[in-house]
Amino acid sequence: MRSVIRVCFVCLGNICRSPIAEGIFRRLVAEAELGSAFEVDSAGTAGYHAGEAPDVRARAAGQRAGFVVAGQARQFLVGDLARFDYVIAMDASNQAELTRLAGSVEGASKVRLLRSFDPEASPRAPIPDPYYGGDQDFDEVVTLCDAACRQLLGRIRTEHGL
Repeated sequence: MRSVIRVCFVCLGNICRSPIAEGIFRRLVAEAELGSAFEVDSAGTAGYHAGEAPDVRARAAGQRAGFVVAGQARQFLVGDLARFDYVIAMDASNQAELTRLAGSVEGASKVRLLRSFDPEASPRAPIPDPYYGGDQDFDEVVTLCDAACRQLLGRIRTEHGL
C-alpha cells in the first residue's frame, strides 16, 4: 500500500495565500480522483491569526473561481517539517523562515516556492500578498496559485507514479 503524500502550503498569516493554494490543490486532487493519496494543509510562519477563518476576501475569491477556501489559521511548527513531504512557500521571505526552521539539509530540501513549479514564472517569483489590496488582488492570487498548483500536482504524480 502506498503511503499518503503530505503537502503543506505556507504564507505569513495563513488567512489569504496559503488557504487559497490549499483550496485549489484540494480541488485539483479531487478532480484527479486522488483524494485518498493526499493530505493537504496550510499554515503561516507567524501566529498572528491562529484560530481565525480565512480572510473573507480569500473565501469570496475561491467562491468566484469555483472552489472552497476553508480551515482555521495555524502557525507552522518545526514538527511539520517531519510530517510533510512538500512544504510550499508563497514567497522568498516565508521560504527563508521555513529553511531556517528546518535546521538541516534534509528538512530544507522539502521547502520550495510555489511559483517555482510554474514554467511561465521566474523561478523566484512570489505569490503576492493580497491582504492590503482589493478583490482583483485576491483573484490574481487565485490565478497564480492555480497555474502553479497544476504543475505541482503534475510533478508529484510523476515522482510518485500516480
